[in-house]
Amino acid sequence: MGSASLLEKTQALLRIRNQLARECLAELLAVFMLILITLSGSAQMVTTSETKGNFLSAYLAGALAVMVAIYTAGGVSGAHLNPAFSLAMCLVEQFPWWKFPIFVAVQTLAAFISSGAVYVLYHDAIWHYSNGTLTTSGPRETASIFATYPADYVSITNGFVDQVIGTAVLIVGLLAIMDTRNKAVPKGLEPVVVALLVFSIEISMGSNCGCPMNPARDFGPRLFTYVAGWGTEVFR
Repeated sequence: MGSASLLEKTQALLRIRNQLARECLAELLAVFMLILITLSGSAQMVTTSETKGNFLSAYLAGALAVMVAIYTAGGVSGAHLNPAFSLAMCLVEQFPWWKFPIFVAVQTLAAFISSGAVYVLYHDAIWHYSNGTLTTSGPRETASIFATYPADYVSITNGFVDQVIGTAVLIVGLLAIMDTRNKAVPKGLEPVVVALLVFSIEISMGSNCGCPMNPARDFGPRLFTYVAGWGTEVFR
């Protein structure tokens, strides 16, 4: 009886009542889970020279990571996960503009922190595979574990168009799934459908630039690689 009372007091003490704080923490945890699983799938593929994973398994990990993230925070913050989606919600007046920079900051911070967790998880594999040199290009590059880089043949213009189209397909698909006037997705399965949407985009539009579609997912990890020793080349 005493332990139950102590547990209730502890729960009451730790309970966060501020709605914005709850949403930010939920978004932080959801993006952390998203990036942790996504980058781990990429790390497993790169550091094993595709003997324990390939582009398909990495794309599948990223899509399933979206599902996990939405289930994690969907009921609290709406699981935006992506500044582009937060912006779209502002434009259709379903999200207040004053929250937009807060969510973007939280999403980017979560991606940065999660990149650190992946680096710790795959530290030995990264250093073994790279022969002790952290590079963004060459046969033993490891920067692509964390951020996306365009193929050698892709121009800046084509890369820009690639990301505009890919992100637009993502946003239109999400809005269609959320639209109650459309054929409804069975309740509770929305995250699964969104994961399938992400997977369909990845396997059809991923060859040019790696299909990031998410500024926080790309910039947070890219910033981490700069801090962790890959150097300024990660921004070139």
